[in-house]
Amino acid sequence: MYELIRSHIASYIDLTEEEFLVFTSLLKHHKIRRKQYLLQAGDLCRYESFVIKGCLRAYSVDDKGQEHVLQFAMEDWWIGDLHSFLTGMPSVYNIDAMEDSEVLQLDKDSLEKLYKTVPKFERFFRLIIQKAFIALQQRVSGTMSQKAEDRYNDFINKYPQLEQRIPQHQVASYLGITPEFLSRIRSNKASKK
Repeated sequence: MYELIRSHIASYIDLTEEEFLVFTSLLKHHKIRRKQYLLQAGDLCRYESFVIKGCLRAYSVDDKGQEHVLQFAMEDWWIGDLHSFLTGMPSVYNIDAMEDSEVLQLDKDSLEKLYKTVPKFERFFRLIIQKAFIALQQRVSGTMSQKAEDRYNDFINKYPQLEQRIPQHQVASYLGITPEFLSRIRSNKASKK
């Protein structure tokens, strides 16, 4: 159960076996069925979750009932609402499973304990947050300045394995376009091959 997160952490920091055992002792294993919520808008985000199996999405719903996908997370990715997690404010996002999934979760008190017990984890989570912030900036910049076709091409180039697992209407929501427009983009791309 911990092999994936062990290799994930090792790509950022070196841990002794004892330090890794401290970390795993603080984790909670949670299974989520397809379409089940990990977090609902209005609730507090009590955990940061590392996906060990499956695929999840974080999204908001506007006044017209339209979903806006903020993030997908599959194996070896983290998901949560960092603002809610850190501030204790209610989340504005829903997080649900797009496939039967399993996550390892870390609550805020355990995270603070981890920082004190194994200070290397402050570096680990700083690096993770920096990487996520850079990706978010690139996504916002792309949304403001790129054509939809270029955003789609970037998406499939960055996450080729993800597109195969996610319904096209979800990809369209992530890209900020209609499913019909995405279908046209994909048809044009196929006809150019």
